Amino acid sequence: MEWIYNYQLFLFDFDGLLVNTEELHYKAYQKMCQGRGFKLDWDWSTYCKAAMFSSTGIREAIYAEFPDLHRYEPCWDILYVEKKRAYYKLLQAGEVKLMPGAEKLLKALEKAKINRCVVTHSPIEQIELIRGKQPVLNTIPHWITRGDYSTPKPSPECYKMAIEKFGVKKEQVIGFEDTPRGLKALLGSQAKGVLVSNVFKKKELEKLLDKTFAHCSSLEELSDNLL
Repeated sequence: MEWIYNYQLFLFDFDGLLVNTEELHYKAYQKMCQGRGFKLDWDWSTYCKAAMFSSTGIREAIYAEFPDLHRYEPCWDILYVEKKRAYYKLLQAGEVKLMPGAEKLLKALEKAKINRCVVTHSPIEQIELIRGKQPVLNTIPHWITRGDYSTPKPSPECYKMAIEKFGVKKEQVIGFEDTPRGLKALLGSQAKGVLVSNVFKKKELEKLLDKTFAHCSSLEELSDNLL
């Protein structure tokens, strides 16, 4: 992992990048729908494309899939509370796993004493619960969670905050995201961006975002040749 020494600050998204919690979010939406009498059986790609482009995408997609759900419960906030409840149960049941390659990378960064920070939309309460399940996450010294910034991704506010906080030149910063919304936020900070996804394609998103970035399907694929 000689490539890690090219950077002085590593920025990480959290859900779906370091841990498999994006899968748990999907399961929670399925349980919410099931509790209302509807079966949400999208494949993984369909879910990702509904949930990962905008903050309202999943709501719009679920209501479009189940018009009767919208008629019975037009207040999404109520449904979202039910989804959050299901998600917490999944977290407490210990279903959180590290994504492939995450542990190896985090341990290498710790050994190299390279600064690193998670920049996430998740609230601190969820983060603390997950860190309790996966101790290697506690090697990450800095965490910026949803309560620390005003405007959510795709605004670059959260990533700019991290870069300013640690006083590193932008060319010495590298960040990792697994969603188009998060990637847009990351690239808006002028850090080097890496999309880690086997769903979204590099050429499509470069055209959409009008920016270039590195791409791999898994953190296991990170290499000197890529970065």
